Amino acid sequence: MGRLLLGLVVLAVLLGLVGVAGPQEPAVGRTTEPAAATAATAAQVARAKPDACGRRPAPKPSGRQWRCTFVDRFDGKRLDRRRWKSFRDKVPPGKDSTCRRPANARVQNGRLKLTVRRTGKRTGCLFTIGAVSTYHRFSQRYGRFEARVRVRKTTERGLHEAFWLWPDDRVKSTLKWPAAGEIDVAETYSQFPDLVVPFLHYTHNDNGGPKQGVNTSWKCEAKRGRWHRYTLLWGPDRIEIRVDGKRCLLNTSGDRAFRKRYIVAFTQSVGLRGNAPTSETPLPATMQVDYIKVWR
Repeated sequence: MGRLLLGLVVLAVLLGLVGVAGPQEPAVGRTTEPAAATAATAAQVARAKPDACGRRPAPKPSGRQWRCTFVDRFDGKRLDRRRWKSFRDKVPPGKDSTCRRPANARVQNGRLKLTVRRTGKRTGCLFTIGAVSTYHRFSQRYGRFEARVRVRKTTERGLHEAFWLWPDDRVKSTLKWPAAGEIDVAETYSQFPDLVVPFLHYTHNDNGGPKQGVNTSWKCEAKRGRWHRYTLLWGPDRIEIRVDGKRCLLNTSGDRAFRKRYIVAFTQSVGLRGNAPTSETPLPATMQVDYIKVWR
């Protein structure tokens, strides 16, 4: 009995030490739901009828189904101007800069293809980039935003790609960026060929810079040259970003910057500073988007 009591005391101490450390956040991709709840969710998904976006994702925590509000699988022969706008810079912004060109955004073989090219000029635009957005076409507050994306495989620095959301300027606001907000669901930099970096911009000083696990994360694996699924789950008090179904970033600030309508954008460009292009940067380079789906 004495040995048994001693063993129980040691066990209690060990459990106490674990408690002192505090609750740990589940590892990326690990589920904490009971098996019965997971099975029930799977059954709900199986019963739900597909909508315009296709097979519906798992229901909301409330149990209600998501409703498709925007989808493009890029099955046509050209960019759908009812959904997207591509921009042309009227005047080159200056030396050592990039310019957006509509010709750098095209639809081909069921993919949106955005390309960055080197112009070879020493004045004006040194690079032309591919960029599209739903500016004045579509915007939404809250919901589920998902895109399947592949970027060029390389370990050379110089390339920068983004799947991001920006406030709809038709909604009046006195806030200036960064307090006005920006949701970078997925940014990729070729100097970090194994990572994708989400970033949330808000507050007047942009939170004082990057804060791991708060407004950004440098722990999200996404190797270049492969297809990856990026998902934003956005509500009034919670923003969650997932990579291939695994949680990448969770923000519960509930900041007012994220309580209004945002447009959707994709960009293939070149980097800055430590990720600035060199003579070794593989250009032209193309970012491909398989689909974009939005639910409310």
